[in-house]
Amino acid sequence: MINDDFSLGCNGRGLMHTKELPLEDQFRMLRDSGVFDHFDRIPQPGQEREYVEASNKFGVPLTTGLWTYQVGRDEALIRHNLEWAAKARAKCHNLMISTHHAQGHVVTDDEVVEFYLRAHEVGESLGITISAEVHIYMFSEDFRRITPVAEKVRARGVPFNFVLDHSHVLLKIESPEEQDASGIREDVESGRLILDPYDEGNVIDEWIDQNMVVWLQVRPVSPNGPRNTSMIGTGGRWGRACQYPFKRPGPGEWDHFWHAYRVEPCKEVVRKVFRHHHATPNSPLRWMTTDMIDMPDYGGGVGYSLFDQNVAIAEWLRNTWEEIASAEARELSASVA
Repeated sequence: MINDDFSLGCNGRGLMHTKELPLEDQFRMLRDSGVFDHFDRIPQPGQEREYVEASNKFGVPLTTGLWTYQVGRDEALIRHNLEWAAKARAKCHNLMISTHHAQGHVVTDDEVVEFYLRAHEVGESLGITISAEVHIYMFSEDFRRITPVAEKVRARGVPFNFVLDHSHVLLKIESPEEQDASGIREDVESGRLILDPYDEGNVIDEWIDQNMVVWLQVRPVSPNGPRNTSMIGTGGRWGRACQYPFKRPGPGEWDHFWHAYRVEPCKEVVRKVFRHHHATPNSPLRWMTTDMIDMPDYGGGVGYSLFDQNVAIAEWLRNTWEEIASAEARELSASVA
């Protein structure tokens, strides 16, 4: 583990170089890397038993995992997914709650709250923490909805466990098209909603300050970055700009010029989360994952190794935590002296 608090995992869609590998090869690759503690995925439909058997064979738990749910359709699916996740030694399950209800309307905050509470009850019975994520195509893509939902959950006496995937915020900086996708452009342009993690009063700081981040997902994006021109995405267009290489791709491995500074906003958010955790005795942060993945809006079809990128992020996360922890310890020692 990265320390006694954190388990560091790799998203299952990133356990490949450029093409999907057999399941056992994925587990072997992760185990042999020496930088990860767990596999981030729930046992997949139709392969539930194979995932559990591979997890046991290689001694790699599926500690975290997620699934996309639609309110009004998938209430019963929660128990099925969590029961299999428990067999694979899962500790946290992330709800990605779609923007639209099965009846077609945009889900209300109250409908999201009830879905979360129902999942929380099932998770409690199986020893699995339920969480919810900020993500494109989900109700939470409108970032203004997250704090009100969190407050309503907490008002019911239940913790709102938040998964911070800062990539879905950072890609909207300087991108009117992306801001329009979630209806936030007017608030961003007026200053009512601040996306820049370096600016005071930004929405990521708002979430961190609520001390609700249980899981940090790390995948760099670039503000107003390039679309994924290696794969067609939704609507017959190039994939969205939800992934930017953490380290420089090799010659011919990517369609765009790589700039190191474009990764810095991602790194700054990680540092903020680490500093908060180190300074907050009751911080709930327990899981981190690297999330360079293969879908069209991310890194599908690219020529660089997704797994090598994930390993580079994992190594940076470990080194950065040690640097921050050491610096904080030195400051504490100096203040006592």
